[in-house]
Amino acid sequence: MSQDTVKKPEIREKGRLMSASEIERTLVRLAHEIVEKNNGGENLGLIGIKRRGVPLAKRIGELIANIEKHPVDTGVLDISFYRDDLSTDGPRPTVTPAEVGFDVTGRDIVLMDDVLYTGRTIRAALDALFDHGRPKSVQLLVLIDRGHRELPIEATFVGRSIPTSSREIIEVKLNEVDDQEQVLLVERVD
Repeated sequence: MSQDTVKKPEIREKGRLMSASEIERTLVRLAHEIVEKNNGGENLGLIGIKRRGVPLAKRIGELIANIEKHPVDTGVLDISFYRDDLSTDGPRPTVTPAEVGFDVTGRDIVLMDDVLYTGRTIRAALDALFDHGRPKSVQLLVLIDRGHRELPIEATFVGRSIPTSSREIIEVKLNEVDDQEQVLLVERVD
């Protein structure tokens, strides 16, 4: 069978797990949890993992700025060159601190992503983050923790824990990326 005739697996929607208003309420709760755990926002830096972690970091940054009455640094982390599922051939890219948007050294960093699954994305993100400097601490925030970890990684802040089967997929849709706002549970159909 040639590459052209390989069909993508069909996906069947099983249900909506979170509406736009539920996502917003969850982000407000998470912002308050971050402020409480970090005794305010003085030394905080929020970093979103590309793609859907970025709008989460920006939104939570705005929420914390409203709570604390001062802005919070937010940045972007591109981990595409750090994935362990990419080829290791060729030179590694050069990383510069300007890519994150602020100096992470000595800061309390909250790394953000939409879904925590095997932990491999977060492992890659930690490698990328430490190429930018040495934070005082790193905490992880995820909107959804779906289980099935392959690495010893646990989120400090979790929007929702949703146990899934290996056939199920969590689809987080955010307005900034997808022009819609919801979390769906879908399943591969053979």
